[in-house]
Amino acid sequence: MGLRRKKARTLLTLLSVAMAFALFGLLDAVRVAFTAPQNLAGIDRLVVTSRFSIIQPLPFAQLNRIRAVPGVRRIAWANWFGGIYQDPKNFFPTIAVSPQPFLDIHSEIVLSAAERQAFVATRTGAIVGAALAERFGWKPGDRIPLQATIFPTRDGGIVWMLDLVGIFHAAQPELRGMEQQLFFNYAYVDEAREFGQGTVGWYIVQVDDPAHVDRIALTIDRLFANSSDETKSQSERDFQLSFAKQIGDIGLIVTAIMGAVFFALILLTGNTMAQAIRDRIPELAVLKTIGFTRHLILSIVLAESMLLLMLGGAAGLVLARLSLPVLSAASGGQFDLPMAAQTWWVGLALALAIGLAVGLPPALRAMRLGIVDALSGR
Repeated sequence: MGLRRKKARTLLTLLSVAMAFALFGLLDAVRVAFTAPQNLAGIDRLVVTSRFSIIQPLPFAQLNRIRAVPGVRRIAWANWFGGIYQDPKNFFPTIAVSPQPFLDIHSEIVLSAAERQAFVATRTGAIVGAALAERFGWKPGDRIPLQATIFPTRDGGIVWMLDLVGIFHAAQPELRGMEQQLFFNYAYVDEAREFGQGTVGWYIVQVDDPAHVDRIALTIDRLFANSSDETKSQSERDFQLSFAKQIGDIGLIVTAIMGAVFFALILLTGNTMAQAIRDRIPELAVLKTIGFTRHLILSIVLAESMLLLMLGGAAGLVLARLSLPVLSAASGGQFDLPMAAQTWWVGLALALAIGLAVGLPPALRAMRLGIVDALSGR
């Protein structure tokens, strides 16, 4: 087989192909993580924000009007706090919430009854995810000083002292990313912050029937149309994606990167196959002399090209699959990176297509090769 003629060249090409497809597998997992359908845990929830910007607060006075909308079962409210712990590098989501309704709506947050009651009853109370607690060695009863990055206190300070009253777990493994968050009492923030009293970052609305989510969202937005505080009601999943979209279109970014990677891969493997055919011209002439047909020569060269790409592509996808759990664990579960079956099929199809594309030109050249010219070195 021609692939064994220059073993070093074949090995380096295989490694290049494997790295390209490993990158494809990793990036496609990121794309799937950001664009996958909403988990069933949030299928009956809407998030109501300002129509103009996520960072634009909404008045607390909207609460009762939203609650009165037919089909609304429960409503909670929350505000992004953006604090840091000890050092700016120790950043994690810190969100002020209304304890009782927030926990009622988010059944995927698992707390003991005692911890739940303590969170509701403690003005400075906070709960953290198990992964975050393990990261910093926190336990119930600890006091956590958060440095404010947005909301200073009324006395001009930037340190907010929180009492850790509970450590929660995610009800489902695929939701373990939430265990990197800290939730604390909204009332504490609203009373003690220097500005912004009487406003919230967003409302979380639980509906009676998930089938009516779109209708209820439209009804809520119509309530505040043409007012100074117009709203944008969307599914919880869309709300989460809106944060990611602040850095750009994840799908477009991934596609652009992979396009560049595969373009470079086509140039590399195309050059490798062309060089391999040039080195084997006398051998191919001998094969034709002993009876190998033109179409058989074409098939042999194409098979070598596609085998090279398929082997490298499969190896790269396996490497990506083995790396994803490690990356997820390194993030403390903040990012759950699945490798969908579609990624395997698309990856292998791309390997086959690239193998065909880079193998066809040299294969056609080999098929049209004249025996006399090839043996004479012309």
